[in-house]
Amino acid sequence: MMSRETKEEYTFTCPECDEALEVNGSMKDALIERGCVICGAGVTTDAFTNPTSANSS
Repeated sequence: MMSRETKEEYTFTCPECDEALEVNGSMKDALIERGCVICGAGVTTDAFTNPTSANSS
């Protein structure tokens, strides 16, 4: 079984165009660095939620 920490998943919702995407950790970093792939709006960590935040550790 793979470690969940290497497979972090987030839901990204663009603050401008409201597009929602499922992304992993590296995609999250790229979106923060480059902006929304749909409309180009600037992205902050506030645009991400972690649907699998059931970490019991």
